[in-house]
Amino acid sequence: MSPAGIPAGIPAGIPAGMADLVVVGSGIVGLGAAYAAARRGLSVIVVDRADAPVGATIRNFGHLCIGAQAGEARRYADASRDLWLRLSRDAGFWLRESGTLVAARHADEIAVLEHASAEGGIRMLETDELLRRAPLRAEGLVGGAHIETDLQTDPRTAASAIVRHLSRLGVEFRFRTAVTAVSGGRVDTTRGAITAGAVVVAVNHDIDQLLPEVAERVGVVRCALDMMRAAVTLRHPLAAPLLTGWSLVRYGRFADGPAAAALRERLHAERPDLAALDLNQMYTQLPDGTLIIGDSHSTSTAPDPFQPEAAFAAFLAEAEALFDMPAPRVLERWQGVYAKAAQDFLIDRGDEGVLVLAATTGIGMTTGLGLAEENLTAAFGWAPAMEGSS
Repeated sequence: MSPAGIPAGIPAGIPAGMADLVVVGSGIVGLGAAYAAARRGLSVIVVDRADAPVGATIRNFGHLCIGAQAGEARRYADASRDLWLRLSRDAGFWLRESGTLVAARHADEIAVLEHASAEGGIRMLETDELLRRAPLRAEGLVGGAHIETDLQTDPRTAASAIVRHLSRLGVEFRFRTAVTAVSGGRVDTTRGAITAGAVVVAVNHDIDQLLPEVAERVGVVRCALDMMRAAVTLRHPLAAPLLTGWSLVRYGRFADGPAAAALRERLHAERPDLAALDLNQMYTQLPDGTLIIGDSHSTSTAPDPFQPEAAFAAFLAEAEALFDMPAPRVLERWQGVYAKAAQDFLIDRGDEGVLVLAATTGIGMTTGLGLAEENLTAAFGWAPAMEGSS
């Protein structure tokens, strides 16, 4: 077993075998594909060059931001919500139906929230109620909102728990195994070839390594983000993930329209330093009480691995200004990387029997399970999963 307690890669010399579905990549989209197939009674092999999920699937807030999405993303997010709830029960990892809080510190943020709340699923909050739910400084707050459908998990424990659960369902994981080529009916790996009835490629930004022609055609690049986890002393726990005005100009349900344009213009004029970081000022509190703080965004085909201290200094300053607390004690800093393209999702059918999937924006945890479920059904003509199947 690996240190995370998930099945280790197969030893050299084990026959390559065959499967109804071979999934390349063990991130949330790949796990969603394996889960969809296993619930239909199909044999599944998941191949990953690492020894556990180590990419964007574990380097995030654990915020399943369903109610802030629009259009296609909302459809996938709604489907993902049901799957997350089912998996948390069956796989036994922490997840809460917390919704999401939004702290508003200006009238233009209230205007954006009120416009979005007209569609339902978002409840406006007076300042007093927001303060009962979030340990914030009262100074400067003008109200807020609660996005009702959102969920929160701990990404570090959820991914490994899903792997263990899928293993119990019969999914075979071949970790520490790199895929070198994919074609209809065959996956070549560093441990030999696998015969496949169908193949799903779910390698996120590494699509430019395995299938560069697909990445170039849709314009996939990498988005690198800085995040941190801190020990904090709060007067009471944070009841749900917390968004701010900087978040409202990012998410589809809020970001369109004249109210959001005015908000964006003000934020960028007042704080060009934070705008230069492409800030999403948001927070989640984990079950151990620590606070995840972030995050910045930088897009490139090959992002610089060196993280500027200015970004982390800004995160801490903004957290101290928002929360009623002493200075946080930083425990960890990290860089996350995810695929980014002009469209929110990469859905590509190249060779017959090969489906390429990725969330090409920062909402993979929110939408990935639904993205896999819906598109595998459409691509391979699968019947719906049997009721009661794990």
